[in-house]
Amino acid sequence: MDSFGKRMAALRKERSTTQDELAKQLSTSTSVIGRYERDEMVPSIEVAKKVAALLDTTVGYLIGEAQTSGLLKDPAMLKRLHEIDQMDAEDKTHILHVLDNFIKATKLKAIQ
Repeated sequence: MDSFGKRMAALRKERSTTQDELAKQLSTSTSVIGRYERDEMVPSIEVAKKVAALLDTTVGYLIGEAQTSGLLKDPAMLKRLHEIDQMDAEDKTHILHVLDNFIKATKLKAIQ
């Protein structure tokens, strides 16, 4: 499993952000960012939250609890998910069944 520092460095590089830029956004020094990325120093929870926000991820991803760094940001999708979440269990089951079948059909179509 990748460490906090490795995940932080990888996300920073994916976003073409320098250690200096990230340090300025966090009001710290470049050397501190380097120490985080080399796992020589562990950030506080508050700093980890700020790092996650700046790198568009979650603290869970940075500490290895989540396997994906992405957050769902599509407002239309979030709205629909919120509406589904408000439904009763039976309706949720039906919607998930339809979605599962649609996803399977889409995957099959893609490999043909």
